[in-house]
Amino acid sequence: MKRTTTRLADGRELLYYDRVDGSPRAAVDRRPLPPVDRSVAPSEIRHHPLLGEPVAYAAHRQARTYHPPADQCPLCPSRGDRLSEIPAESYEVAVFENRFPSFGGDTGRCEVVCFTSEHDASFASLTEEQAALVLHAWTDRTAELLRLPGVTQVYCFENRGVEIGVTLAHPHGQIYGYPYVTPFTRRAIDAVAGHRARTGANLYDEILAAERADGRRVVLETGAWTAFVPHAARWPYEVHLYPRRRVPDLTALDEAARAELPGVYLELLRRFDRIFGPDAPPTPYISGWHQAPVGIGDEARDDFALRLELFTIRRSPGKLKYLAGSESGVGAFVNDVLPEAAADRLREVASGT
Repeated sequence: MKRTTTRLADGRELLYYDRVDGSPRAAVDRRPLPPVDRSVAPSEIRHHPLLGEPVAYAAHRQARTYHPPADQCPLCPSRGDRLSEIPAESYEVAVFENRFPSFGGDTGRCEVVCFTSEHDASFASLTEEQAALVLHAWTDRTAELLRLPGVTQVYCFENRGVEIGVTLAHPHGQIYGYPYVTPFTRRAIDAVAGHRARTGANLYDEILAAERADGRRVVLETGAWTAFVPHAARWPYEVHLYPRRRVPDLTALDEAARAELPGVYLELLRRFDRIFGPDAPPTPYISGWHQAPVGIGDEARDDFALRLELFTIRRSPGKLKYLAGSESGVGAFVNDVLPEAAADRLREVASGT
């Protein structure tokens, strides 16, 4: 794998990831962009006194690109006079600093990950070799961002579908380097610590062992990975993917897990697209890697479990799961699909069946 680092016209970092060494990535960004003022933080972070949670404000994001036509996509390669965020005429995987970041400067970092130069593709349409290159980019960026003084937690994720709120159709994801421990992660860390204090055991290990022993909600299993619908799933179709050997983040995966992951992940995404039948539009989803923060202490970091959480807000053909009064108002989820039924369906739509 080869990584090439360069700069965009305004000074933002751009990285190309290629499977093999080739011609140098020497294309220059020809856009007349003003330099990024890194002395000014792009967001303000306030603290919610009742919930005990941080809230970020990034008002400049109101001006970000919104549903451009395909011939004006900022994530496609630059060709001729049509200039984009990626100066090269082609690429395999490209990562760059977000032009409209939620965090930046001394308070985190936001990056965009372009999975392929093909505008009409999707992650599920990638080959295993292409997916492995994205995994390499996620791993490399996790390691780099965790070394930045303003980053506490790294979250690699993809929002897919206009129903989720995606404003660019090109297949891409994002990486957030949060300047704090996110609320869901903090609650999980506290739960794991409490369980350790009460029982002396690791809560993640027990969850995985219980799901494998029960078997009703397991949807895919290999030598290194187990994917299951959690016993208390909050979303209509929700899958958690755990490595069988607990590790804190992507950088710690062993070679066996790293080799199997592209095929496992692609199979899960392809099953999601088959949940609602062959004539249904692509399934909207959120997919994200939960990784251990830094600065939480060695014991808490060692007890953390890397995992992928993949879910859709579609509950049946043509119907979405809205977070209305109960969910948005008081955080009390009411699910429309039993986890066991969701797992049955995800097994039914396995490749080759």
